[in-house]
Amino acid sequence: MVFNTSRLVGKTVLITGASSGIGAATAILFAKGGSNLILLARRADALKAVADAATEAHKASGVQGGGKIATVQLDVSDRAQVAGLWEKVPKDLRDVDVLVNNAGFVHGVERVGEINASDIESMFATNVFGLIAMTQLIVKDMKARNTGHIINIGSVAGREPYVGGSIYCATKHAVRAFTGSLMRELVDTQIRVSEIQPGMVETEFSVVRFRGDKSAADKVYEGITPLTGEDIAEEIVWVASRPPHVNLAEVFVLPTNQASPTLAHRGGKVNAK
Repeated sequence: MVFNTSRLVGKTVLITGASSGIGAATAILFAKGGSNLILLARRADALKAVADAATEAHKASGVQGGGKIATVQLDVSDRAQVAGLWEKVPKDLRDVDVLVNNAGFVHGVERVGEINASDIESMFATNVFGLIAMTQLIVKDMKARNTGHIINIGSVAGREPYVGGSIYCATKHAVRAFTGSLMRELVDTQIRVSEIQPGMVETEFSVVRFRGDKSAADKVYEGITPLTGEDIAEEIVWVASRPPHVNLAEVFVLPTNQASPTLAHRGGKVNAK
């Protein structure tokens, strides 16, 4: 990957859902570019491991500047925790330059009429309400400084719904609509707004979808080479490292053999459903 490292040096990047998958890979790549990091997630131990890896990545990069890392155990679906964030962040990291709203998950593949109410509530609480809460917290300061970049992690599910994904698709359609409105509201500022929309990405995200059944999660990727967390991290960091006058509003990223949520070429044949 080629990007202008100098544009990232000393920038403070806040990443939600940073303990694994896309969030962890993004943290490490920003660290390589010389950014400072605020890493948020619910799992403190996993978050510390990511912070340690990011610290080592920064040291190995040889980039002068940046490298400060703060970790905060935080559930974005908890409004009180979001409101109290700054009490847990060092003062010299409170001017956030880039917000990466990455926290999100899908739970279950049940069809409408069979979906647990708790799954509906928890997916919306994290994927939509948590993203909005984090954005509202950060955007006020960005407006005051007339600078910043908000990067929301959407999904192919926010472009096209599919069977067994009604709630997750609804949350990601909401993210896409919210992102679009936000960009239009900030058009008279120097704040950039972007959405990354991945297709099939193989992380523990898929295991969560199938409630811990890894064999079921693995079947999703049979016959195809899926994207990785590192692939999406590269897109996020590339978007953030564009010149200040360039805003990549949407980046839609698919594996080579995927065309939509339900159309993929697997092991010599097209699987459409």
